[in-house]
Amino acid sequence: MNRVSRCMLSAATAVCMGALAVPAGAGERDKKFFQAIEGTWVGPGEIIAGKYKGTKFTCNFAGSTPQKKLGMTLDGGCRVGVFSQKMTASVEASGAAGYKGMFMDGARGEGLDIISGNVVDGNKVVFAINRNDLRGIMQARLPDEDTMRVTVSVKVDKTMVPVIGMNLKRVDAASVGAIAKE
Repeated sequence: MNRVSRCMLSAATAVCMGALAVPAGAGERDKKFFQAIEGTWVGPGEIIAGKYKGTKFTCNFAGSTPQKKLGMTLDGGCRVGVFSQKMTASVEASGAAGYKGMFMDGARGEGLDIISGNVVDGNKVVFAINRNDLRGIMQARLPDEDTMRVTVSVKVDKTMVPVIGMNLKRVDAASVGAIAKE
């Protein structure tokens, strides 16, 4: 995978990050959203536009929230065929910007910066992403407690074009079988 496609795939993983300031009183709603991200998530994704259109991948993430701050971290990786890439995304509350953070090592390295964001409602978050001339958004939605849908869009001319889509399922540690005692 080249640097740009790895960067775009990084954006998709971070699952879960917007473009407006956090409204007053939104802290409890945001906290509930981020707590809903906690746990283990797996699922398929696809590059839906651009040079690598049609490329399918699979991701695994562990979601966590910081003890004393409002925000979240997704840590894990994605796989395309035999190739895998470690991925990490973190965001924290940041005053007027809403949330700020980074994917991988941020735009100074090979990743992306999250320059602003907010929880739009109780089940969706939107984050503005940035790397050099690349501008875009990542949107994560929780339609139910066990499903997370992520879309990454980039600005092409004056239009936001969706480039990556993911559909993750919660797979928190659960017993998948047991041996009966006699």
